[in-house]
Amino acid sequence: MTSASHASAHSPGIGLVGFDGDDTLWKSEDFYRQAEQEFESILGHYVDLHDAGTAQHLLKVERRNLAVFGYGAKGMTLSMIEAAIELTDEHISAAHLRQIVEIGRRTLQHPVEVIDGVREAVSAIAARWPVVLITKGDLFHQEQKIERSGLRDLFPRIEIVSEKDPSTYARVLAEFNLPAERFVMVGNSLRSDIEPVLALGGWGVHTPYAVTWAHEAEHGVSSDEPRLRLADTAWQWPQAVAAIEAAGR
Repeated sequence: MTSASHASAHSPGIGLVGFDGDDTLWKSEDFYRQAEQEFESILGHYVDLHDAGTAQHLLKVERRNLAVFGYGAKGMTLSMIEAAIELTDEHISAAHLRQIVEIGRRTLQHPVEVIDGVREAVSAIAARWPVVLITKGDLFHQEQKIERSGLRDLFPRIEIVSEKDPSTYARVLAEFNLPAERFVMVGNSLRSDIEPVLALGGWGVHTPYAVTWAHEAEHGVSSDEPRLRLADTAWQWPQAVAAIEAAGR
């Protein structure tokens, strides 16, 4: 566990750099998109996919269930089952429901592929500043992905949270005894990784991923936000953080 003294509020410059997990350090959304395609293939036995608005209906159900099931493959699977029952007027077969469960199982067991440049970039940043991994989702699944990623050794402190909002980040920063203006969060989601940190007065480094869940695509971050930096790849993270520190002095 990182000592709070490493990120003392009385030291100049950046005191802590946070990293998101899914689609920032390793690939994730690709497997959820594949799961959605398999789900639609099953529903195609019962409904016209275009007329039924299958993807939109699933998203609606997932959002409705976030407060109950949380984020991750388990919540997605339960929402798929619920959406399938609704869209087919309860006519979906037990065999097809079993296939949906198997979709969820495969998603939970997907391989963890670290994104190019991540290990090198995080290592370079950790050599200069304290780092923390702040990842959102199902505890068991996130723990598995962290272990399979081979990146655990880079992070003295790991936070697995159910939601990423200002109160969550404020709690983490309080444990480090660090004001928000000395915190930088690196992530692919403007909604979860960047916007809450900016709201607290912190900094963000945004690295977009090739695919984004529709729920995460909705945000209120302006493209000309002065506390936001864009890094196209992980290789650019050390320079982005260094530039933020220089700008903050």
